[in-house]
Amino acid sequence: MHTNPQDLHVVLVTDCGSTTTKALLFERTAAGWRQTYRGEAPTTVEEPVADVTVGALNAFQEVQELSGRTILKSQSNGSHPFVLAHGAKPHGINLYLSTSSAGGGLQMMVGGLVSQMSAESAQRAALGAGAIVLDTLAADDGREDHERVERIRHLRPDIVLLTGGVDGGAKEQVIELAELLLAASPRPRFGDTLRLPVIYAGNRDAAEEVNALLSRVAEVSVVPNVRPEIGREELGPARHAIHEFFLSHVMSHSPGYGKLLSWSPVPVMPTPAAVGDIVHAHAKRTGLNILCADIGGATTDVFSVFRDPQGEQIFNRTVSANLGMSYSVANVLVEAGIDNIARWLHFECTPQELRDRLRNKMIRPTSIPQSLEDLWIEQAVCREALRLSLSHHRSLAVGLSGVQRQRGIADIFSQQENRESLVDMLKLDLVIGSGGVLSHAPERLSAALMMLDGFELAGLTELAVDSIFMMPHLGVFASLDADAAQEIFEHDCLISICHTVVPVYRGTPRELCEVRFDGHVVGVVMADEVRRIDIPPYRKGEIELLPLQRTVDVGAGPGTPLKKEIRSGQEGFLFDGRNRPLYHPVERAHRMTRQTATMQALGLHSGE
Repeated sequence: MHTNPQDLHVVLVTDCGSTTTKALLFERTAAGWRQTYRGEAPTTVEEPVADVTVGALNAFQEVQELSGRTILKSQSNGSHPFVLAHGAKPHGINLYLSTSSAGGGLQMMVGGLVSQMSAESAQRAALGAGAIVLDTLAADDGREDHERVERIRHLRPDIVLLTGGVDGGAKEQVIELAELLLAASPRPRFGDTLRLPVIYAGNRDAAEEVNALLSRVAEVSVVPNVRPEIGREELGPARHAIHEFFLSHVMSHSPGYGKLLSWSPVPVMPTPAAVGDIVHAHAKRTGLNILCADIGGATTDVFSVFRDPQGEQIFNRTVSANLGMSYSVANVLVEAGIDNIARWLHFECTPQELRDRLRNKMIRPTSIPQSLEDLWIEQAVCREALRLSLSHHRSLAVGLSGVQRQRGIADIFSQQENRESLVDMLKLDLVIGSGGVLSHAPERLSAALMMLDGFELAGLTELAVDSIFMMPHLGVFASLDADAAQEIFEHDCLISICHTVVPVYRGTPRELCEVRFDGHVVGVVMADEVRRIDIPPYRKGEIELLPLQRTVDVGAGPGTPLKKEIRSGQEGFLFDGRNRPLYHPVERAHRMTRQTATMQALGLHSGE
């Protein structure tokens, strides 16, 4: 199959998820690159099928039937199953690409000497490569050696990333960490006859001894130190090694993936890495500060791109492996607490009834809401999952892009509050929501309100959703043709819902901020009120926020006006005069009244 972007006219891309394999057709049309047809089928990586290609072929068949384009050969004879297209003829494809998170995605364990130094750098490298970090071992993590050994054996990670020490520093503790891994001698999750992939990215002076030790039980790859100096990170080589092992030791030995890999000349990417790539690319192209959340059934991934004090765009990714909408919904209940979920409900629901409904969702994870009350409970859970995952993200929001980043000693030893300062909600330009609860919300404004509440947005922010969870497909396509992927992203993927205007203030002012668009006053943000201002969709113009009190901050500082060129979304402007942090009345009846008023003000169905 051709891989020259100039020869591409029809590209078929799949994302093999944990439960569903989604196939999309990208085509070069007279209007440019567009997403044209979509098919999906249950993922078949587990028993009784245990062959991921069966689900993929079922999804291809649906695309073929919908498009009328001949995609599949009648007999593949063990080779790739596609009819190859020449130009834009109404049969065949030019290229097949794929991402994957099936089988639980890429699961890693990382280790280092100091929790907030080498171990933290290892965690960032793994997260940036699209992995779920099962555990982080460190010499100062408070566990005994036997506890660490037991933990390693129990988790059975796909890959281990071992770091520690600056180049030229002490190496005894690094070797002791390797000996701990040797004693555990863990088996990889897939491929019982394989040796566990281990990446060593620590003190180069210890590399030879570490390699000699671990080569007895593992497949070792030695790469440059992720922390060669105390104030410098180099995550790129470790991230590249993770991708190499992911393909050669994880994907190729997962059920059916060897065949899937042979169908494409482009490596299969972990789904989170592909999403991160398209988010980062959009931020680079537009210069925007972006926050993106992909909330799934088992995990919630959060991506962000913010500028550091030197003006450099820093990409961050975290995964909250126990926060999700179905498989992990009970974990959201435990971590958030029943009262925090109930505070978003505008109808009577006892704590016991709420617990029972959420437990039913956990044991029937593929079910969808059957009533409005079920839907509202799901949306309440979403708010708490977003809130908790953002808190986790902000605690680790540092450079994950894999490029070298200078960090001062003060940053390394700073408290968590200083590390969080990179994610500044008043400087946030765009929020992108993805995942079923957001992308497929019955009303777009419902998705906007979930993100507004869950993230407690402040200032001026555009809210958008991924229309049909297309970002993984575009991320892997961008590795081949970035311009085409960006064109589809902006035209077919990103659905702009609205712009939120959220002043932050001190005291008890009534009128907070006057809002003008194209020189005309469109409204005033009032304290404690939420309302929508209707603006013609997709209209470019200048929005101007004028604080009416010196204590009101709309993103430019207290009392300072803010001007910005924008393009309006489908639902105009959302004014939110509830101060930050959000206040929730103690009395349940008062909370319910407040939630009902908010929904009715936005025209959302509240059941009344």
